[in-house]
Amino acid sequence: MEFSGEVAVVTGGGSGIGEQITRGLAENGIKTQIFSRSRGEETADELGTDCHFLETDVTDFQSVRDSVRETVDQHGRLDYLVNNAGFTSDNLLLRMSPEEWSRVIDVNLNGVFNTTRASLRYLIKGGGSIVNVSSVSGLLGNPGQANYAASKAGVVGFTKTLAQEYGKRELRANVVAPGFVDTRLTKDIPEDKKSSYLDNVILKRFAEPEEIAEPALFLLSNKASYITGTVLRVDGGLSFG
Repeated sequence: MEFSGEVAVVTGGGSGIGEQITRGLAENGIKTQIFSRSRGEETADELGTDCHFLETDVTDFQSVRDSVRETVDQHGRLDYLVNNAGFTSDNLLLRMSPEEWSRVIDVNLNGVFNTTRASLRYLIKGGGSIVNVSSVSGLLGNPGQANYAASKAGVVGFTKTLAQEYGKRELRANVVAPGFVDTRLTKDIPEDKKSSYLDNVILKRFAEPEEIAEPALFLLSNKASYITGTVLRVDGGLSFG
């Protein structure tokens, strides 16, 4: 990868896809801040002085703004943003409580707004790059995930609008849309349900987190310098199953 900037923020960067993105950025010499409520200290400690953990609640705009300001105060700039923090609370719609609906929307969609809004003024100074992690659920829907699918569809619309609004400032904004990934969010899926999901996946397996991180890093980097407002599906063929 080729990166012209120096400083990145990754929400939910301490586990799963986010951790692999954080590691990829650090390996490319990018000073990376992990924004998370709880996960991330071990990853930051392992990666050393160029990676830091900031306890941050992405659903709280003031918490996010404080962490962004601390990042800029520490490094003097902000070049890359990866909105990866995500949450699921699955249920059929007739059984879904307002709390289950609101919590997922709050983390997955409002969290993207909060972090992007707090970071935008710094990102547009140097022509920054944003990658938002959506899901094929946001493109195709998924039974039992009305809240999750709605939040991830919202991320797509948000990103496309962001790309149009700030392309003239040389800000790029793109989406990576994973299919089923072997992370803590999917480890509790019963085996029979996993088999049912895999019936629709051409490659007949779940992705490893690094298989999502690499395309995200590509979109973030200068290798994708003429790509903005796009949605890159990384789903093993699920979209075509």
